[in-house]
Amino acid sequence: MGLECVVFMGEVDVARQAPNVGRMKMLGATVVPVSSGSKTLKDATNEAMRFWISNPFDTHYIIGSVVGPHPYPDMVARFQSIISEEIKNQLKEATGSEFPDRVIACVGGGSNATGAFFHYIKDEQVELIAAEAAGKGLESGFTAAATFKGKSGILHGSQTLFMQTDDGQVVEPHSISAGLDYPGIGPALAHWFESGRVIFEAVTDDEAIAAGKELCTLEGIIPAVESAHALATLDKIKIVPGETIVVNLSGRGDKDLETYLDKL
Repeated sequence: MGLECVVFMGEVDVARQAPNVGRMKMLGATVVPVSSGSKTLKDATNEAMRFWISNPFDTHYIIGSVVGPHPYPDMVARFQSIISEEIKNQLKEATGSEFPDRVIACVGGGSNATGAFFHYIKDEQVELIAAEAAGKGLESGFTAAATFKGKSGILHGSQTLFMQTDDGQVVEPHSISAGLDYPGIGPALAHWFESGRVIFEAVTDDEAIAAGKELCTLEGIIPAVESAHALATLDKIKIVPGETIVVNLSGRGDKDLETYLDKL
C-alpha cells in the first residue's frame, strides 16, 4: 500500500533472530538495530515509542505484544484470540468437546498466552498455565520471570508487574529466548496472576532447550525456543492419565537453530 515500515529491534535480537531479520528486509521493511540498554525487546520498545511521539504526523506505532498503553494490549489480545478459537474448533473435532483440562503457553509480554487463554478465561474448569523464562535461575540475577521477581509499577505506559529496583528502575531481564526477554508481562496477565486465574511456572534456559530437543526427537517438530518453555512445563505439573492438555507452540524453531546447536 506504499506505507513505509520501520522495525526497531535490539542489537542482541538482530543477531540471534537473523533469519527473521532477513525475511523482514526481503519484504521491504527497514530494520533499525537498537544499541541502548540490554539491546533487546524492552529497549526496542523504548526506541519505537520515542520515534512515534517525535513524529506524530506521519507515524503510527504498532506492537505485537499485549504490553504498552491502552488500547494496544486489548487490540493485540483480540487479534491473538484466534488461537483459542482455533483450539476450540480443533478439540471439538478431535475429542467432541471444546474444553481441555489445561492450556499451557509461554509468556514474555504475553501475546500468544493471552490468545491461547482468551476464550477460556471464564471457563473455570479449564486450568490455564503460563511458562515464564527463569533464565539462568530465579536467584541467579539473570532471569525474566516477572511474576516471581517483579512488583507492580508503570512500564511502557501501563500499570503491570515487572522486575524493578527499590526506586523503580527496570531490572534488565535475561532469557535464552528473544521473545521472552522482557522485564514484565502485559496488564491483563498481571491481573490474571493476581486473581489466581492463571498459574505461572518458571522454566530455565537449560530446561527449555532440553524440552525443545525432546520434541524434535519424538515428533520431528523443531519448536521456537519460546515455545520450548511451555513444553518444559509438562515436567513441572502432575499429569493425570486421560486428561486433555493443550500446549501452544507459538512459533517454529528455524530462527533458533543456532541457539539450539550452541547449547546441544
